[in-house]
Formats: sequence, C-alpha cells, structure tokens
Amino acid sequence: MRRAEDMPQGWVGSSPVRLDGLDKVLGRARYLDDLTFPGQLWGRTVRSTVAHARIVRLERDPAFDWSGLTFVTAADIPGENVVQLIESDQPCLARDVVRHCHEPLALIAGPDRERLEEALAHVLVEYEPLPAVFDPLASTQIFKHYAYEREAGRIDEAFVRAARVVEGRYRVGHQEQLYIEPNAVCAVPRPDGGLSLHGSMQCPFYVHRALQRLLGLDDDRLAVIQTVTGGGFGGKEDYPSMIAGHAALLARKSGRPVKIVYGRAEDIAATTKRHPAVVDHRTAVAADGTLLGGEIRIVLDGGAYCTLSPVVLSRGAIHAPGAYRWPCCRVDARAVATNTPPNGAFRGFGAPQTLFAIEMHIEKIARELGLDPVEVRRRNALREGDVTATGQRLRESVSALAALDAVAARAGPLERPPRGARKRRGRGFSLVWHGAGFTGSGEVKLKARAGVELTPNGCRVLAASTEIGQGTVTVFSQMVADALGVPLDAVEVAVPDTSRVPDSGPTVASRTCMVVGGTLAGAARALERRLSAFAAESFGGDPSRVACRGGVFREGARVLAPYSVVAGRHLAEHGPLRIVEQYSHPPGIVWDDDEFRGDAYPVYAWAATAVDVEVDLDSYETRILRAVTASDVGKAIHPVLCAGQIEGGTVQALGWALLEELRHRDGRVLNDRLQTYLIPTALDAPPIETILIENGYRHGPYGAKGVGELPMDGPAPAVAAAILDATGALVPELPITPDRLMAALGKDPA
Repeated sequence: MRRAEDMPQGWVGSSPVRLDGLDKVLGRARYLDDLTFPGQLWGRTVRSTVAHARIVRLERDPAFDWSGLTFVTAADIPGENVVQLIESDQPCLARDVVRHCHEPLALIAGPDRERLEEALAHVLVEYEPLPAVFDPLASTQIFKHYAYEREAGRIDEAFVRAARVVEGRYRVGHQEQLYIEPNAVCAVPRPDGGLSLHGSMQCPFYVHRALQRLLGLDDDRLAVIQTVTGGGFGGKEDYPSMIAGHAALLARKSGRPVKIVYGRAEDIAATTKRHPAVVDHRTAVAADGTLLGGEIRIVLDGGAYCTLSPVVLSRGAIHAPGAYRWPCCRVDARAVATNTPPNGAFRGFGAPQTLFAIEMHIEKIARELGLDPVEVRRRNALREGDVTATGQRLRESVSALAALDAVAARAGPLERPPRGARKRRGRGFSLVWHGAGFTGSGEVKLKARAGVELTPNGCRVLAASTEIGQGTVTVFSQMVADALGVPLDAVEVAVPDTSRVPDSGPTVASRTCMVVGGTLAGAARALERRLSAFAAESFGGDPSRVACRGGVFREGARVLAPYSVVAGRHLAEHGPLRIVEQYSHPPGIVWDDDEFRGDAYPVYAWAATAVDVEVDLDSYETRILRAVTASDVGKAIHPVLCAGQIEGGTVQALGWALLEELRHRDGRVLNDRLQTYLIPTALDAPPIETILIENGYRHGPYGAKGVGELPMDGPAPAVAAAILDATGALVPELPITPDRLMAALGKDPA
C-alpha cells in the first residue's frame, strides 16, 4: 500500500493506508471499556435461569446489604417496556413471563464490581414452569410467512416431464458473531434531564429510537454516540438497543453514569445469533441437469421474540433459488418462535442458510444424474436478461458465469492421494449471489440521508454509517476526496452521533459503500460545484469551466486559488456550509411488498468459490487445504480492504462449515466460552486466493456494489461439496463435525 502523502489524487481504486489503522495497531484507539466517566457506576443484569415460565416472585434478599446499589425492575420504566424493532413483542425487562433462558429480569448498578457479583446471587426469583418448544418444526407460533411463485401453472407439468425428481432436506444451526469486543455501553445523565449514550454499535439511530420509546425522551434530550467498535457482523445491529436500555434505566434511577460491559460468557449466552434453518427442496430436472421447476420450503428459528426475523426471512426466501434460472418454482418460507434466546442479524442475513441448501441440492442433482456439478451450475446460471424467481429482469452487472469460470481456471488440477489411502482429498465449488442494499422497498422507505460540511482545508463527512472494522472511514474518505477534488487528508469523518449527523440508515445489508457512499459522493460533488462557482466569482473565471482538482481550483490550465483559500473566504463571508442529500433509488426498480414480487434489489453481487479439503477416514476430521474465490464487487474502491473483507468473510464461513456449533440443553447455552465454542484461528486459515471482478454497476458510486456479506455465502457449501467429492458422503447439515460425517458414511459415531 502507498502512503497518502505519495498519492495526490485518484483515490478510488487505489489502496492508501487505512486511516484508522495506526491508532488501532498502536493501542491508541479507545473502546468503550477504555473510557471512564465522572461518578461512573457499573451495571449488571439479573437473568432468567429457565426457558419458559411465569414469574411468581422477584425480590431482593432482605438479609443482603443493598445500600449503595441501584435496583431496577420493569416497574421503573418511564416509557414503554419494549425493545423497539419490527414488532413490539420483546420487553426490555420481563414483567410476568420469561420466554427464554438468560432473559433480563432486573438490573443492578454500583461502584464495586465484586459486590455487584455478590448482589446478583441475592435476587430471589420464583417461577411457575410453562411448556417450552425448542424444535422449530414443532412450533405453531409464526412470526412471519412469505410465499411466492414463478409460473405456478407450469410446476405440476415440470414434475411430470422431469427425467428425475430430486428431494433433499438441509439444516444449519446457530452461529455466534464472536466479535472481538463484547457488547458495551455507558449511559450518561445530562443536566437537562436528557441522556447521552456511548456504545459499541452498528446502528446509532436504531438505539436512539429504542431509547426514545423506553424513556419517553424528545430528540433534543437524547444523543447516541458510537465509540470505537471492535467488530459487529450484524450482532451489534439490533442487540445494542437492549443493553443501551438497561444502562439508561440504571443511569436514570441512580442519577449517575452507568457502564455495562458484557463478559464473553454473558455475550455468547444472551445475545442474538444466526437463525437456524431447515430447508426442503423438491426439484424437477432434465437428464442434462437443466432445472425445470421446483418447490422450496424454509423454516427459520426466530427464538423467543421476533427481533429482525421478518427481514432475515425475506432475504433468505429471495435468495433460496440461488444464482440459477428457474422456468417455474414455488417458495414458501416462515419464521417461527421457540424458547431459545432471540436470533437476529448475522453477516449474510438469511442468505447463507438458503444458499447452503440450494448449493447442496445442486450437488445432489449432479450426483444422481452422474454429471459434473460445475457443469450443472454453468448450465443453469443466471445471465443478463434472465428473470429471477421474483420476476426481476437482470439488466446489468450479472457475473455468475464470469465468477465460476475465473475460479475454475485458477483452481487448476487437484493432486489426490493413491487409491485406498486413509486420507482422501476432494474439491468442491459453489456459486452464489447477494442482493446489495435493503430488500424490496426498504431503501425507498428508509430515505437515507448523508452529507458533508465545509472545513477550512476540505470537508467533514456526516453519516450515521459506522466503522466496525470494514474500512468505512477510509472508503468514505476516498470517494469524497475524489468527488471534491482534494487530497485524502483533507477529508475527516465525523463520529456517528445522532445529535450531529443525519440518519443514513443502519450499517447493514451491504449498503454502506453503495447506498451511503454514493449519497456522500453526490453531496461532495454538490459542494465542489458550489465552491467552484464561488471561486469563479471571487477570482474571475467561467463557472462552467472551473473545477477543483488536487486541492486547487482551476479554469482549464489556469490556477485560480488553492482550496483552503476558497474555503476560508467562503466560511468568512457566508458562514458554515452543510450539504445533505437523500439517497435516490435507481429508476425502474419496482417492488410489491404485498405480492412479494418485482425487483428485490437494485443489483446483485456474485461470487464463486472452490475449496480443497483433506479428510482423514480414521479420525473423520476435515482439513481445508486451499480456498479460491472470485467476487464481482462492481468496483473495488480500495482493493486491499476489499480483498480483506473477502478473506475475513471466507474464514468466518469456513468456521461455520466445520467448527461452530452452539449447543443447548433445555434452552440454555452450554458452550459459552472460547474454550468450548470454537472458531478458526490463524493456524486454521488455509491459503486464500482472491479474484476481484469489476463488472461495474452504473447506479453505484464509481460502479461499486456491496461486498460485506457476499463472502459469507459460498465457502460453507463449497466445503461440503469438497467433502462429498472426497468421501462420497453428502452431509446435509452444518457444521460438518466428525460425528455427522461418520453418520453420513454409515458409521456409528458411538
């Protein structure tokens, strides 16, 4: 990577040193747990020990000394006892009934953390047990149901004329986000009766709305400020509204700042996870592997409360047919309730679950027909001009075949051990797509806003999009610097603070670069036009020919003035200048929420992955030898960061494939430690080769599309396909543990 001072302009497409990198590497970045507020107390949560019960008694042990401690129950909530999300079904603190283990019942704050631990053991709770449901297939409570069809009248005919009908059931379990920094917030009371909430989060305005409803505060008495955040992966999209509410209630009652920082065990046990899923496929295929028609049924386990399940389900349902052409198909999807902790956002947001299922089903189809699975994918892959299962015509930036061909070419020959060896090698492929931005009409309803404000030497970026490790600060600065025509160091990015920045929407859904970045680039161009006109007026020039490049305003080859001179004069004469723009959805993108049909996303990103594995038939362990992935990202704004996103997502997906399994007993998480919930380490990560395909999207900034979630979609099914290639056993459930592989091979795990 080149240094900023070595690169005067042309930032988009280059890889300058990450702007927030040095502070993090040197330990100067201050996370929430590094911050101390005057008079601060610590907060802890009293949690349910049962999965479903009526609360008969909740009180403090009179034998314990409660002096100096603040105690909060649902009775202390001044507003509505809800966690603001899609539905109002989840209480901030349980009042009458608990619906999952670890559900919050009460809160305690005090200056001594050791005494807080002792106090937790002296909260007396008596329960009346209620029946609990842990199997989503047995649940009768439906959070959301979607059903859609393409050419429904042809489905029966497709099954009649099929050379073969292939059926399969595929399962995935919970996955823990395991961000490097656990959930952490601090609520600080203000003299005006308001509150400032500092915390590790992805979506400050989500938290802002949740606190308004919980506390009954006006906008001007509430500010939510993101602190430096150590990862999110979706886990800090919805859950921070819960922990923020707890800290705020304690701060309101005590009148002092209250900090809550979860330990790893509490974070794993109590917070949201990836939704488990059961996906059934029934597919009509021709003898050459062409898909003729199919039926797909999806059940997502939402856990005890709705949280974000409806939108996770909608993305999963739309992606369920995969990156393939279906002449006719029917998709039925539902999210249901169980008595486990609620599930929520996780990188990929429902798509990895259903894409695993379709990719495994393609493998099964190829095996039953005796065909090459890569050729089956190539035969059925979506192309430009094709129509998706929701009725969307793909008009541009369609790269399924380009990605698949790039990976197949790069993979090369696989060296296999001699016949009869106890260690077998195999290679598997996957082909996936991922919609960029909110599903359906989500972006239209959100009306995201972002902008820039003039500074003496450049501008300040104003957006609610958060830096959670993905490089937002750097990428925003690159796009704005190029649009404004200034050096990279002339752009600063404001801390996401709901009292200072416009609502750009959440940092989710692969929308930060494409949607918010594009809006910022538009605002920066508007600022450049305003200043160019002012420079022409002030220094003499034709406004239509004046532009800023490299930090200097010029009329053709004639230099008018440095940017700092023009900006300083404009500030002196006209005062502060802020330009905020609203995201404009591309024309011709139409979605019908009621019919669940139309243009589900303005554009899709595409990826193919090849994975080589070695399977030990004595221990049934799988070792990943190599991964190759090709991703169409439209335009890599920062190629090094883009590749890093893909590599990180690939490793995260490989962990989901082989290692990561959350275990429950009677609704309680058993493996809530890093010793027992295993994720890949640097020693487990195989060599990863990343191919960037830049098939530009004309409505994306500089051609860019979303990339953050795409790497999560393809590696897990490629691993399962490689194990199938090595052993002949299709394991239809993740993670593929030695026990599951043994069972698939007809061995007795006992």
